[in-house]
Amino acid sequence: MSGQPMDPTFYRSPAEAAAAPAEKLAYLVAFDRAAEKPDALAVLDTDPESTSYGRIVGWTDLPTTGEELHHFGWNACSSALMHEGHDHGAEGLQRRYLLLPGLRGSNIHVYDTQPDPTQPKLVKTITGEELAEKAGYSRPHTLHCGPDGLFLSCLGGANGADGPGGIALLDHSSFDVLRAWETDRGPQYLAYDAWWHLRHNTLVTSEWGTPSMVENGVDPELLLSNQYGHKLHFWDLAKGIHQQEVDLGAEHQMALELRPAHDPEATWGFVGVVISTADLSASVWRWHRDDATGSWKADKVITIPAEPASEDELPPALKPFKAVPPLVTDINLSVDDQRLYVSCWGTGELKQYDVSDPSAPKEIGSVRLGGIVRRAAHPADPGQALSGGPQMVEVSRDGKRVYLTNSLYGAWDDQFYPDGVGAWAAKLDVSDDGLTVDPRFFPNGDEFRGLRAHQVRLQGGDASSDSYCYR
Repeated sequence: MSGQPMDPTFYRSPAEAAAAPAEKLAYLVAFDRAAEKPDALAVLDTDPESTSYGRIVGWTDLPTTGEELHHFGWNACSSALMHEGHDHGAEGLQRRYLLLPGLRGSNIHVYDTQPDPTQPKLVKTITGEELAEKAGYSRPHTLHCGPDGLFLSCLGGANGADGPGGIALLDHSSFDVLRAWETDRGPQYLAYDAWWHLRHNTLVTSEWGTPSMVENGVDPELLLSNQYGHKLHFWDLAKGIHQQEVDLGAEHQMALELRPAHDPEATWGFVGVVISTADLSASVWRWHRDDATGSWKADKVITIPAEPASEDELPPALKPFKAVPPLVTDINLSVDDQRLYVSCWGTGELKQYDVSDPSAPKEIGSVRLGGIVRRAAHPADPGQALSGGPQMVEVSRDGKRVYLTNSLYGAWDDQFYPDGVGAWAAKLDVSDDGLTVDPRFFPNGDEFRGLRAHQVRLQGGDASSDSYCYR
């Protein structure tokens, strides 16, 4: 990249990222559960000085239906400072394109956010057929810019129903599918998230289930027989070779979101576990490398118990248990590695932890919105009982703002919120006194045109979009 202009949003260190100007826009993907209308990429105004603050100011429909947009990501981030192979011509590499994988449709749509960031334009579609043919995968899930290309985790194998899931490698510039990233997957079969410790040549993956295990909701038989994912896998990042498997214990079902430390020299991170079949609790685990042996270990550092409830308050799937499981479906680590945010989608709570000692988190804040039983209202509309709950959580680079959306996955929404999950997004302000819901920021209901709100990405990057190369 020598001689090419550098995107100013590529930050050398976490501290540099935190000191940069705040985001003025956020991008949000929304999907149609009925698969009749196109899914969409919405643009939210996040500038408090703007007259349209907290509102949707841009909307772009996909050209297809039935994609179920879920996670999505930037074509490039601060990790580009460490590895070669990035080239976008005379203007150099930019954080410019958003890649939107369809978790059901398996197509990947690429949108250019320039020249008008509020009106992204479709520039390329990578078909599910290309993904299956060239990489042997389907049901794309999470995307990160990394060495050798864009890493795209996928739940399914080529046939779209079974495994093994894994990682497809995409070209940095053309976005063409290159190949499967793995050269030796060892015992790994289930897939979900993927991230890394760049400076330690280590990639980490987690597990959910194959498409047929998840696309129709939680299968009680699979859950109670502990068939969903419960392992972490550690890989040689440069070679794509599986090195170690760490089993969290079969009762710890669905080890999902990975959040490695942003400090590039650190060798630890957090993973959220949705539910324990032993007691319906949820948990967060810390993985770390044992410097004496070089092996990887994982320890449970947070346990969140289920909340008792009467049968008449519960959806059919939960009536036999007479309790609401927290259902930790997302976690997010602030860029300074000091605060961890944990979404409890079932109980409708976002928890904030002090993780300055990552081996011993301390809960320091909490906000309630929605929830299977509580239906806690937003201060912008105290009379509206909210469905869904804090699900996808995104933290600003400076750690002062937290963005939430309320849908998990279409079939699972219907199972746990059978009267409707609705659609809403919220923003929390972070201060020394804890968390406060911003009463001015509450896009909801008809603003989403009948679609459900899922993940948010922030202009210029956010806490879960970038990995950093220098301290």
